[in-house]
Amino acid sequence: MRVLVIENYPLTPHGQVGRALQDAGAEVTVVKAFEGEPVPQRAERFSGLAVFGGGQNALDDEGSPFLPQICNLIRDFHEEQRPVLGICLGSQLIARAFGGRNIIGRPIEFGWHDVTPTDAGKADPVLSALGEGAPLFHWHNDTFDLPEGAVHLATSAQTRHQAFRMGAATYGIQFHFEAAEPEVRDWSRDFAGMIAENTPDWAQRLEAEIARHAPRADATGALLAANWVRLLR
Repeated sequence: MRVLVIENYPLTPHGQVGRALQDAGAEVTVVKAFEGEPVPQRAERFSGLAVFGGGQNALDDEGSPFLPQICNLIRDFHEEQRPVLGICLGSQLIARAFGGRNIIGRPIEFGWHDVTPTDAGKADPVLSALGEGAPLFHWHNDTFDLPEGAVHLATSAQTRHQAFRMGAATYGIQFHFEAAEPEVRDWSRDFAGMIAENTPDWAQRLEAEIARHAPRADATGALLAANWVRLLR
């Protein structure tokens, strides 16, 4: 299987998704859109598409002029019935691609917080990894209204639309299930100044937060990633 990965921002780890793709023997092509690498126009030879997160918002076409191209590519994969995964900004771009309203600049949701599946989520082949609910890592301000025809799959106390599906295999997931303990540690180091602006005690809390949440979050994220990879042909 061949999978196209779009990176929208520097220091984007593939984390749990990358490990699941490696375990499945996938051939991965990475496009660093934020560096000006061209975004393909069509699904063509690829089995699936994964669009990762970023610090920009989903409507920032001036600062990130490649965003409309990603939306077009998402629609093409969807129309070709090939699995799509959008994480954080990627989920917001899926919502945009199908006519959902992007909501910009809400209070930040950061750190591990419980994500609860809807009834549809519990029955979903990918989001069933949540069981009755699990703590997953979050880092976002923005959210979205669901596009017409979307299936709502998961929610949290602060953000109603944490996950949704379009059709059979196009998944928008707001929370960072791909970020296991190593990725969270890297972000906490590499973006320490940015994190401190909104969560000034994060460096002091980090070890306790990891001990409390990471084992369950990491197991859930690994299962969720493996579930999505199983959809690929």
